[in-house]
Order: sequence, then structure tokens, then C-alpha cells
Amino acid sequence: MVITPHIMQAGLWQISGHYDYYKENMYTFKIEDKEFVLKPMNCPGHILIYKSKTHSYKELPLRLFELGTVYRHEKAGVLHGLLRVRGFTQDDAHIFCLPEQLKTEIKAIIDFVFDTMKTFGFKDVGIELSTRPEQYIGSEEDWDKATQALEDSLKEKGLSYEINTGEGAFYGPKIDIKLQDALNRKWQCATIQCDFALPKRFNLAYIDSDGKEKQPIMLHRVLLGSLERFIGALIEHYNAALPLWLAPTQALIIPIKDTLQEYALGVQNALVASGIRAEIDCRNETLQKRIRNAEMNKTPYILVIGEREAQAGSVAVRKRGKGDEGACKIEDLVSRLKKEIADKS
Repeated sequence: MVITPHIMQAGLWQISGHYDYYKENMYTFKIEDKEFVLKPMNCPGHILIYKSKTHSYKELPLRLFELGTVYRHEKAGVLHGLLRVRGFTQDDAHIFCLPEQLKTEIKAIIDFVFDTMKTFGFKDVGIELSTRPEQYIGSEEDWDKATQALEDSLKEKGLSYEINTGEGAFYGPKIDIKLQDALNRKWQCATIQCDFALPKRFNLAYIDSDGKEKQPIMLHRVLLGSLERFIGALIEHYNAALPLWLAPTQALIIPIKDTLQEYALGVQNALVASGIRAEIDCRNETLQKRIRNAEMNKTPYILVIGEREAQAGSVAVRKRGKGDEGACKIEDLVSRLKKEIADKS
């Protein structure tokens, strides 16, 4: 495993309460008798950004986002392809808000999550509300406020959910939104966590309208969660037949013979110039084998070029799942693919 230099001193995690919690699952090492750890989460970094200046209540909510790489020392027996790894990237955001802004922010995140899941084609999602675990930081009063805010937001959105007793993060309760793939397996992706404890531990403050310092509330949110896990779930969901807008290669161009390669290159350039991911297969293989390989790779569009197509300024279109659709002018094909990509159909 490649160890990157993306490290932070362990003392930061001791302050936040993260060190003891993740001690068994962190990569720790020493340099010149100082203990270091590969970053297991992004929260403290965003907290330090918040603390770097004084904030007014007029600035809140303050939303910070990053695609942050983190590391967890998962046991070898639970590692599973892209779905559970030791180094992964999170689409991580932290929102610092006023108490009266809390539910508005939570509901906006819920809408964001459902809109994202719909875009990617996930219709079956489950919602869990995870409550205070046995080991936690912060006061019971703050936990009750945080849990109530999450639950009220779900109720006001008219959403059904299950209570996952004792499965909250050690610093706050959370809403987990789990998607279901084509094999009916559930994967946790989006999470919304309500946190009173870390702002208190880090002495976060804003200047309120009365000129006094008060403590903000912190929301942790991810939409896709681990990008690696989400990509794995996405591939399983579509059985690797990704829709056109997601497919790595959207169109594969196959010239029947070598003398047509120049025309094939012109077709590729026209597609690429329009933002369409197109490649050429000019291998010394039979036409049937190249078409079959493209179909096995589940390429959405196969564009075959013969003498007739080259003379007419067209391509013979084969669409995944529908087969041969006949000849199509290049400009018409570009318009068709751009519309299908834009519609995410």
C-alpha cells in the first residue's frame, strides 16, 4: 500500500476526541519521536479553517467542502474490492450554522441527496436515524437537541425512516441514506450528522447580534460517501452497462479497413469537439470480433464505417440493447448524443 505524506499530528485528534475512538483503526507512526497519523477524517481540518478568523452571525451558515482522501486500517477480512478499502476519497462538507438555521440546512441536504440519487438512477433508498451510542462525547441535552432536529426534519419532509438505536457517531446522531443496487444489497452513502460536541471542544464561536460570543452548530455531510464505494455500487447497479452520460467510452468508432482510418479520425474529432468521449478501434481483427468486444464492454454506441458511410459523410449506428439502427449523418448523430447526455436518459 502506498503511504502518502498527507499526515497530521496525533495531538489534533486527541483534542477532538477522535484519537481514542479511531486508535485501533488508524495508521500511526513516529518521526523523530513525534507521533503522526494518516488522516482518518476531514472534520478537524475544516474546524481549523473556521477558527482561523472571527465570524459574525451574518456570515452563517458557512459551508466548507472538499474531496478529501482519508485512511482507515480496515481488517484484511473485510476488504472488498472498491466497496471497502483502506484509502478512499470522501465528498466531505461541514456546515457551521446558527441554531435557528439548523433544520433548514438539514432539509436542504436531504433534498440534495435525493436529487443526486435520482440523477444516478437510484430509486430504492432507505433512511435510518442513528441515535446516541454507549460511548459518546458531549452532554445528553445536546444529543437530545441534535436528534430532535434530525427527526423533525425527516417528519417535515414526510419521509419514512427507521430508528437505528445506539449507532450514531460518537460526537452526534446522524441520518444515513442507503441505496439499493440491482442485487438488492444496501450500501451506505449519504450521511447527515448533527454535532454540538466538536464545536464545544474546539471552542468555536461567532459574534451574535447582541455582540456576545455564541457557539455554532456543526453539520457533517457527505452525498456519495466513499467515492470508491459509490462507483462500485454504481457498477453493480447497472451491471456495468452504464448509461451514456456515465460511460467512460460513449462511442466506439470501427473502420472496416485501414484506408478509412483518416475518415474515422475526423468522426472522432467531431465527437470529441462536442464533448463526447469517443475512441477508434482499428486493430487488425475482424469486424465481427471488434463489434463483439465492444458489445461485451457494454459500449453504448458502436459506429461502423465502410466505403458507403465515408462517401455519404455518415456512420452506421449500433446502439447497445437495440442493435443496428442504420446510417446517420455525423451532425445528426452529434445532436442526438448531446441531447441524450444532457437529459441523462
